[in-house]
Amino acid sequence: MIVTKNIHKYYGDVEVLKGLDLEIKKGEIVAIVGPSGAGKTTLLQILGTLDKPLKEQDFEININNKSLKNLTDKQLSEFRNKHIGFIFQFHQLLPEFTALENVCIPAFIAKKSKKESEKKAKELLEFLGLSHRINHRPSELSGGEQQRVAVARALINNPSVILADEPSGNLDSESAKNLHELFFKLRDEFGQTFVLVTHNLELADMADRKLTMKDGKIL
Repeated sequence: MIVTKNIHKYYGDVEVLKGLDLEIKKGEIVAIVGPSGAGKTTLLQILGTLDKPLKEQDFEININNKSLKNLTDKQLSEFRNKHIGFIFQFHQLLPEFTALENVCIPAFIAKKSKKESEKKAKELLEFLGLSHRINHRPSELSGGEQQRVAVARALINNPSVILADEPSGNLDSESAKNLHELFFKLRDEFGQTFVLVTHNLELADMADRKLTMKDGKIL
């Protein structure tokens, strides 16, 4: 599902990723842990095609049996919209839009019809226990509800991979526990592959595999 080889990344003179190799199977939930500055978020951004590795190194990135190495920015954007869903620590919902409208945005970007997009969004929000909140704006939702809306948004285009960066870092302990359990429910229901960057060791220990990063490498 995900294979990377020899991933290097510099920010200025600092080498953040040092020839990193990674292989993740379809349907796996993998947690990446490690100290701040280890390169976890940088790796996630590269897997999500939001950033690129050092071109001078001979690297490889394959997701869903497709090599991303030589794709143009436009092709990467299209691939990202279709195959990858993102969940961030801060939900990044647009405050002026309702829960339903926020969930629909990636589908609209993919040029799906309003009718089709709203139907799918309502199904996801109902699955996540938010059918009674679809017309509420983010400011009218709790932190846990906002994060579940963000999860629905990540799922709207049926991506094969979900990338989550500290997804429960901004939640209270009960909401965090509910979110962690939701990931496994989603994997069992929809078959997605999850890559989670987290400092929450309880979540990391629940994953199928826990990978530790330090100094730009996976130990």
